[in-house]
Amino acid sequence: MKLYIRAPFTNEKIEELRELFNEIIYEPWTETGERYYEDEMIEALQLHQPDVLITELDKVTEKVLNNYSGLKLVGDCRAVPANIEVDACSQKGIPVVCTPGRNAQAVAEMLVGLLLTYMRNIIPSVEWVKEKKWVQGTTPYYTWMGNELNRKTIGFVGFGAVGQASARILEAFGCHIAYYDPFVNIENNNYEKKELSELFKSSDIISLHLPSIPDTDKMINLDLLKSMKKSSILINTARSSVIDMEALESVIKNKEISGAILDVLDNEPPSDEDLRLLEYDNVLITPHICGATFEVTDHQSAIMTERLKNYFQKGLKEGVLYNYKNLGERNE
Repeated sequence: MKLYIRAPFTNEKIEELRELFNEIIYEPWTETGERYYEDEMIEALQLHQPDVLITELDKVTEKVLNNYSGLKLVGDCRAVPANIEVDACSQKGIPVVCTPGRNAQAVAEMLVGLLLTYMRNIIPSVEWVKEKKWVQGTTPYYTWMGNELNRKTIGFVGFGAVGQASARILEAFGCHIAYYDPFVNIENNNYEKKELSELFKSSDIISLHLPSIPDTDKMINLDLLKSMKKSSILINTARSSVIDMEALESVIKNKEISGAILDVLDNEPPSDEDLRLLEYDNVLITPHICGATFEVTDHQSAIMTERLKNYFQKGLKEGVLYNYKNLGERNE
């Protein structure tokens, strides 16, 4: 079999995959320049004729699959294969494998860093020093006094790999952990499962960890946002579509919550409308980098390699294939 890798991958795991593949072509998007869209993907597949594709950003659509029929499996180095038309793969009997949790630690660490940055006024205080405003007679101790994480209630909306990794770090700060997730039940006396409405009312910090699917579109609406404490903070490191952004701007503008930290926006790069939020001093925006660490390549390489071995060597499907339940008869 021939493997075509379009995602960053470690040399160690490429060598390990030689147990499964006679030929491996390594052309990550980091070297060829950004993602391949449909026509570029078709051209690359027709050129290399792989049996298995590992991607991260490239578009794998029904059009791509109709123009190249040689794929026996598609691996996507993402937690959820948003760049893959999974239904089209399933209809053609092509398994899809992804890498859940690959950037959980990266997002968790930066989430905590952003909270500390916001709550301790780190950015404005640094700018204050740069602008040479720290002069005789000023009192930075009181000017930039902030808040501690200790004893704050952190409410997680969605409690998968990222939420749980974040919770483990925040526990060390002495935070109380609460969560809403219909699909998760944690046997941990330090974690309290709550209904969504109660979570918003009782938490000091709300952290969103929801996928972008029809059921979550604008799930965080005006009513929920208005129910938050005036002293509370909303942080979103997941997907912008889960928030009604007009509603968020309304509660920010009217100071109905303390503020917001956003790593994701409706449009990326942002439109002028997106950047309007920067007019408010109580909003901190980063450019979708919470999951961006060099170590993520190590994680995704290890997860993908393990799952490919489980499928090709052990014949495991459930818990390995993303589209296991929807595969066509070809793989049943």
